[in-house]
Amino acid sequence: MLGREVLAGGRLRPWSTRLRELLLRRYVLIPLIGLVLALATLVEVRTSAGQALVLSRLAAALTYRVEAGPSPAIRFPRTGPYDERLGYTHLPGFIERLEAAGYRVERQARLAPTLDWLAGWGIAVPYREKTRAGLAVLDREERALYATRYPEQSYAHFEAVPPLLVNTLLFIENRELLEPGHPYRNPVMDWRRLTKAIGLEAVGRLGGDRHSIGASTLPTQLEKMRHSADGRTRSAGDKLHQMISASLRAYQGGARTRAARQQIVVDYLDSLPLAAASGHGEVHGLGDGLRVWYGVDFAEANAVLAASPAVSDTARARVFKRALSLILAVRRPYHYLVENPRALEEFTDGYLRVMAGVGVIDARLRDAALAERLEPRRGGGGATVAFVERKGANLVRSRLTTMLNVPGLYDLDRLDLTAYSTLDAPGQEAVSRLLRSLHEPATIGRLGLVGENLLGGGDPARVLYSVTVYERGPVANHVRIQTDTLDQPLDMNGGARIDLGSTAKLRTLISYLEAVAALHDRYARLSPAELAKVRAHPRDRLGAWALQYLAEARGTDRSLRAILETSLERRYSASPAEAFFTGGGLHTFGNFDHEDDRKVLSIREAFQNSVNLVFIRLMRDVVTTHLYGSTSSLAVRLDDPLDPRRQRYLSRFADREGSEFIRRFYRKYQSLPLDGAIDLVLSGARPTPHGLATALRSVYPEASLEVFRDLLATRLPGRALSDAIVGELYDRADPHAMPLADRGYVAGVHPLELWLVGHLRRHPGAGMTQVVRASSAERQAVYGWLFFTRHRNAQDHRITSLLELEAFLDIHRSWERLGYPFASLTPSLATAIGSSGDRPSALAELMGIVLNDGVRLPTVLVEGLDFAPGTPYETHLGRAEAPATQVLAPEVAGVVRELLTQVVEQGTARGLRPALARPGGVQHVVGGKTGTGDHRYLVYAKNGTVAASRVVSRAATFVFMLDNRYFGTVTAYVPGPEAGRFHFTSSLPVRVTGLLMPTLERLSSPAPAAPRTASASR
Repeated sequence: MLGREVLAGGRLRPWSTRLRELLLRRYVLIPLIGLVLALATLVEVRTSAGQALVLSRLAAALTYRVEAGPSPAIRFPRTGPYDERLGYTHLPGFIERLEAAGYRVERQARLAPTLDWLAGWGIAVPYREKTRAGLAVLDREERALYATRYPEQSYAHFEAVPPLLVNTLLFIENRELLEPGHPYRNPVMDWRRLTKAIGLEAVGRLGGDRHSIGASTLPTQLEKMRHSADGRTRSAGDKLHQMISASLRAYQGGARTRAARQQIVVDYLDSLPLAAASGHGEVHGLGDGLRVWYGVDFAEANAVLAASPAVSDTARARVFKRALSLILAVRRPYHYLVENPRALEEFTDGYLRVMAGVGVIDARLRDAALAERLEPRRGGGGATVAFVERKGANLVRSRLTTMLNVPGLYDLDRLDLTAYSTLDAPGQEAVSRLLRSLHEPATIGRLGLVGENLLGGGDPARVLYSVTVYERGPVANHVRIQTDTLDQPLDMNGGARIDLGSTAKLRTLISYLEAVAALHDRYARLSPAELAKVRAHPRDRLGAWALQYLAEARGTDRSLRAILETSLERRYSASPAEAFFTGGGLHTFGNFDHEDDRKVLSIREAFQNSVNLVFIRLMRDVVTTHLYGSTSSLAVRLDDPLDPRRQRYLSRFADREGSEFIRRFYRKYQSLPLDGAIDLVLSGARPTPHGLATALRSVYPEASLEVFRDLLATRLPGRALSDAIVGELYDRADPHAMPLADRGYVAGVHPLELWLVGHLRRHPGAGMTQVVRASSAERQAVYGWLFFTRHRNAQDHRITSLLELEAFLDIHRSWERLGYPFASLTPSLATAIGSSGDRPSALAELMGIVLNDGVRLPTVLVEGLDFAPGTPYETHLGRAEAPATQVLAPEVAGVVRELLTQVVEQGTARGLRPALARPGGVQHVVGGKTGTGDHRYLVYAKNGTVAASRVVSRAATFVFMLDNRYFGTVTAYVPGPEAGRFHFTSSLPVRVTGLLMPTLERLSSPAPAAPRTASASR
């Protein structure tokens, strides 16, 4: 119907009314809605009220909590300079390594679902980040041993920042950040700057001439510097992630952002990424930058800039210009501070003029600053702390670098990590202080340390001291004190190989008692009739004695404890008149006290008074028992030259035993680099020019004459070898000039060991199976040649040397089970009196095994680790209980304990007795073993005897146990020719142990440790 329209309910209205409604909606309502939306957007741009409402509520849901056990909901960052430096990106690897080393996660952060979802999208987890962090090492009662915080200087709060610096930073980077009147402003969004940047980018794209300006605000710059790969924005996605994370971080404190914006200023100034400086490393923050690059004290700089009224123009201008230059240098730190400081000066001067032009600074400050010259320093450095002043902390730090597999102490110190050590800080400091005082002549005189067998004759400052003390626990041994006076990173206790002399008698005694225990195990079950049929080899004196004892013993006298006690009463001559064929030559030995030369002593007496010749002969019995204790041994077979089975047996032996030696040597060298393998094999070679030359050319036949000369010189210090002699040695040691077995004999190294090292040089990737297969001919040759020489005397000498070498390989295996720290022993009876060297910490571990009835407990230095406390990555690890290992028969350990106590009561350590009295008349129960090592460089004659010697070092040590609870070592050591001036013996460390007793008594009753608590959740 024209002009009319049917309406709902049957009513009619004109079409013009409908038209007016449509026009009103199109031309009035829609623009009105648009206008309202535009006004709302403008209000939102100016106030951020909507964002504040949404983002503050979202931020409130981004929480985490720390609970017991490994977390099922935790995400670690993957990149970012901040996260890498503090170790957050490496935490998965750290945890995996620590769990393999016997630690377990005790507590860990759990992310709330919303935070977990956000992190899954690659957004940097928003939380209140630390501006300063670093390594802290605490002692057993959580007292600080060591602490680092990077940056070292920072602002505590916004009010501490001089207003001049705040205004300067905002002018350069983010002028609207702190504008008043907008309490809900999102500091991430600078709409004018963003609009301008987008406009220039669009115009550039259309015109083909692209220009851009930075649109990043301070919060997004912080996100970039901390969490983006390499601290850079590489894509629009990176920028979006930065903006989201920074926005959520800004609203974590609620909808009002004034405090958050002020904190952004503080965080930015404390996080400035500046170029690394020599002696300091990476430099972050204005405080460290002023000190490292300009030598300006941070506190004084702030006082000058904040002073009202202002201090002198010159002082204020000098500090201000340097601070301004560092804020500007962030754009290209290495270029401005290292490569082109002149460009930084020009850049800074340009800003001074602009800032004065717009009123940020006044003209007087500008002119005074322009007159100042910037001269960045090439090296930052800082206060140098002597290594000796923090030995305990360095010990923990060194252990942590290995545990975590970080490159070095520099990287370790920058981790957000707290390590809980087992050390006792007061005890550590008291012992360190005492040891340092022993370098003062007045002190050693007052303490009675000058005299016979003590100090005197040399400069006391040249004596190095080391102390190690462990506490025995139910499941582990804890390091309580470990320090020395060596002002170097090296740890004397656990990092040096020292000739500790007669302490080797303790290891030798245990080897002897273990040999007796093995004989008891073999024969004690036999009846008297069966024992009567057993015949020991004529050379096996110990085996013959054990058979006789068991044949005559009855009842409890046949027990292991009884035979061990009785074996200590066996008597040996202490005469030095006998020459011993050992180590490939004829050797004689002397006693420390010549009054012992005519004595025949029991083993017990010889151990108490540390008589050398008794232990030389004791070691010979141990070696002989290893060789002849079994009727099927090679030594027994070789004894009968007419045995028709010799050839057949030799072939089987060469294949079977040779394979075993190849496997053993492969394990010894498989993880070493080529140079390290050469160094190790030479360390075990006979220390003569010919012996070293033969070993060197056997494993490195392609070495040039020059390389040969250099390597030989490092092993023969002080020996001037002419070019002619070196050339002759080079030619004589040609591996083609003599068989492998002869080369092993000359070098004093097992020939298969020489072959293996040489083979690994040529085939560095060879596996054990390949090496065993490749050694078939060498295994036969090494043993086969012995039976084809026509010179029986030479044959016997060479057989004896080879057999002795193999016996010491077996002895080394038993020493290694008890913690001996080196890969080989010197194959000589002189090992019984210290020629193979030792380490104080390894001797202390042996004492712990003895103290604990033969059970080897793990040694713990680091009890627990707290990573990233107060962050969503927080992880607490503690020691998992490790199974103990029985490595020594309890009966053997008990006998040794009694002997060690007798050494203190009536032997070489009896000088300690006056210091053992305790309040109430009770005495400490102490056992121990003394040792004195006079290490000399020996020159051998052609027949193997010593032609001359010179002093290389002198050492004396006392390894002890205290009250069935503590054990350790005290060592005095003088390296180098200066050692020849000293005549101290083990009496010196025994006296020093007495001086340590007050500290050890305090150690026995520590205050209760405060329990570690989890960080508060947020």
